[in-house]
Amino acid sequence: MTFLERIAGAPITWGVDGSPGWGHLMDRDRVLSEMHDVGLSATELGPDGYLPGDAHELRLMLDQFSLALIGGFVPAVLYQPETLSENLVYIDRASSTLAQTGAQIMVLGPDSHHSGYDTQIDLSEDEWITFLDGLGRTVEIAAGYGLTTALHPHWGMAVVRESHVERVLDKSDVDLCIDTGHLALAGADPIAIARAATGRVIHVHLKDLDEDLAQRVRSGDLAFRQAVIDGLFVPLGNGTVDIAGFIVALEAQAYDGWYVIEQDIVLDAEPDHGDGPVVAARESFAFLETLAGGM
Repeated sequence: MTFLERIAGAPITWGVDGSPGWGHLMDRDRVLSEMHDVGLSATELGPDGYLPGDAHELRLMLDQFSLALIGGFVPAVLYQPETLSENLVYIDRASSTLAQTGAQIMVLGPDSHHSGYDTQIDLSEDEWITFLDGLGRTVEIAAGYGLTTALHPHWGMAVVRESHVERVLDKSDVDLCIDTGHLALAGADPIAIARAATGRVIHVHLKDLDEDLAQRVRSGDLAFRQAVIDGLFVPLGNGTVDIAGFIVALEAQAYDGWYVIEQDIVLDAEPDHGDGPVVAARESFAFLETLAGGM
């Protein structure tokens, strides 16, 4: 597929998140229709229950909008011995659902035991041992369903900083989902991580950052969710993340996976038709079209 044929969307770009009290959830038919109208070729599954869990029903729905399903985000706490078993049971159940709906990738969120994304953690040595064991078992579970695991470094989770990613790359053979926004928010360089993980980047979430808000989140002056409400993630090309440089670096490695436009937002009501998240999604896709012309 060409570069532009590998551009997908995620429901969170339309404000659809499974976190309690996150915000208004737009109608799924409208979200899928707007994805198609923007020019996107595929979508991720989104939170549990938003899109149908039945494979046939989901396929019929996505076919209406000429969209493929490429994967889903599965958050799990893997560093606590006392909860590891129940999290692995959840991963098994989520893997089964993703496989039945035709997904190929499980995007694993290395979750924290804290609710939300506002508390940063550093694992102890014992917790790292448990985490890496759980990570290996997660990869095996997903593979049993024909899925590839892509670990997603994520703000407020157990893996987000550059040192965390380096340890995962060194101590495991798991592949990565690089999220340019979360890594940059944590002070890491997505391009450097892409180069360090050559051959192990199998999925990408594209985000750009408002640096002023990012600095307030890093300092602890502003909670992550409030920053998202205030506009932390901006259309691609409008922030301080070198999106073009990142894509060029990844394409130079013969990367052939998906690029997911993922611009987290929080909605308080249903936007007027033609307005709302679709405006930013169109701007991001137009940025990628321009970049494709240059490549």
